[in-house]
Amino acid sequence: MQPVRLNPSHAVEYRGLMLEAYAQHPDAFTSSLTERACLPFSWWEQRLAEGDTPGEIVLGSFVSGQLAGVVGLSFERREKIRHKATLFGMYVPAGFRKTGLGTRLVRQALDSAKARPGVSLVQLTMTDGNRAAQALYQRHGFVSFGLEPNAVAVGDGFVSKLHMWCNLASQKHTDLIERSQ
Repeated sequence: MQPVRLNPSHAVEYRGLMLEAYAQHPDAFTSSLTERACLPFSWWEQRLAEGDTPGEIVLGSFVSGQLAGVVGLSFERREKIRHKATLFGMYVPAGFRKTGLGTRLVRQALDSAKARPGVSLVQLTMTDGNRAAQALYQRHGFVSFGLEPNAVAVGDGFVSKLHMWCNLASQKHTDLIERSQ
């Protein structure tokens, strides 16, 4: 279950899992099922493109050969914000939750961000009120820095998004504590 970096050969599985995520949890993602389902297959392959310094990477965990969870990292290219990465697209299907898979995905994402020269923080947005997700991120050193009301339209209503960030320099200490337990 150790997360690995996905590549274009995983595009079919990745697309399927993310379309499930958008359908099952429309309030958790900024993208909708409709807009992602109509993207050409090449878009999914491009998101998983290989290279030494890609703009995005997606990590996945497999259980018995099945893609059981994913998380992405987006890296900034602009000079003044190159120190930031954004965690996106975190999803673990219900049948694989409470197995430690989410913890391994977040930890590997943070390790991948640390390995990228110059990156010193990771940020994310999550749906306000998702206590399980918030607790997972907080265990890894993420702290809240703002709430965006009515951030995403879902059906006839809106959901607010909580903005969080993790200082990778202080994350080293958190990792040591977690790994020693």
